[in-house]
Amino acid sequence: MRIRVLLPLLLAPALAACGQDAPAAPPSSESSTAPASSGSPSQPTPSAAEAAGPEPRLAVSYDGGVLVVDAESGDVLLDQPVEGYARLNPAGDGRHAFVSAAGSFTALDLGSWTEAHGDHGHSWTADPALTDVTVPAEEPGHVVAHDGLATLFDDGTGTITVLDPFRIAEGEDPLVDTVELPEAHHGVAAQEADGTLLHTVGDADSRSGVRLVTSTGAELAASDDCPGVHGEAFAGDVAVVGCEDGVLVIDGRQITKVPSPDDYGRIGNQAGHESSPFVLGDYKSDPDAELERPTRVSVIDTRDASLRLVDLPTSYSFRSLGRMPNGDGLVLGTDGALHVVDVRSAEVSRSIPVVEAWREPLEWQQPRPTLRVVDGTAYVTEPAHDRLHVVDLRTGDITATHQLPHTPDEVVATAG
Repeated sequence: MRIRVLLPLLLAPALAACGQDAPAAPPSSESSTAPASSGSPSQPTPSAAEAAGPEPRLAVSYDGGVLVVDAESGDVLLDQPVEGYARLNPAGDGRHAFVSAAGSFTALDLGSWTEAHGDHGHSWTADPALTDVTVPAEEPGHVVAHDGLATLFDDGTGTITVLDPFRIAEGEDPLVDTVELPEAHHGVAAQEADGTLLHTVGDADSRSGVRLVTSTGAELAASDDCPGVHGEAFAGDVAVVGCEDGVLVIDGRQITKVPSPDDYGRIGNQAGHESSPFVLGDYKSDPDAELERPTRVSVIDTRDASLRLVDLPTSYSFRSLGRMPNGDGLVLGTDGALHVVDVRSAEVSRSIPVVEAWREPLEWQQPRPTLRVVDGTAYVTEPAHDRLHVVDLRTGDITATHQLPHTPDEVVATAG
């Protein structure tokens, strides 16, 4: 299987969509057929003002656009119209998010950040804005922020684009690499700073495994023992990708299959932690369900490639997984509570009521309560009432509830 490095990135003024535990939203025919126009990268923010401390902000998608919200006051700082179904992913630099809708990925500057200076930092704010850093894509899929890079996957072409998100604010070209796979598929990829690339293998009809390759395309390791491969997470430097019958653990050049206890035990969404060897995953065991509402999650120990299941008192959705500051798991249940999973004992240790009970909709694009965690704060949407709750995970207290002008869908949060 051959990998080819393409020409440098072209910047275009369109937006796009990204898939998670579902097919990517269909691209706009107008946007996807329009020729991409080259452009210059974003210029450094000229109007930045120093702040007294970090000012966390949120990007919140809704039907027709994206909001940028002050996480503490709830003030709407930007209401950006977006054509088509919009999705959000962190860029990995603590400042930007990627907006996906109608044919591309586009970087959104949330406009707050902190620069470290030895034993202290300086915090800055600026007006949030959609940047001109845009990656054209027929079917924008997964975005993986890892090792200082953002790796974008186009399901429609099998093109992988690697960006350095820290260059965006500096006005530099963020392109690091572009790779084209032999077969397009609903996939995922992640590149290390040394150029080593992990990517899924599949075609339009099926997905079977992963490959680990060097920056020149030489194969370091591969596995085809992962039917329906989907999703990824990192436990430090160790990667975990999901399969319909377990997971693959990729540690250096070693790929280990960890089987599910059931013949069909699908793990398609995972949540990692930079300092924990455990990965939290979902778990579905009914291959014939139109929409399975699972009541178990999986805990993968990457040290010994073991897998344990945890029974929950509720079901959950693919937007329900997160991690506590200490590495424990966090699951937003349809009972309205955040359930803390002790990853060492594989048990629920406590529950934090947040929203009203809800039921997962059949269509994956329909809004449902969504969890996003940054540091020790959980942000939980409640679409039924157009609200967003801020939860202090150390105390379990809801410290703020913000009324939003639109029904919230996806969320990206920054610590400021």
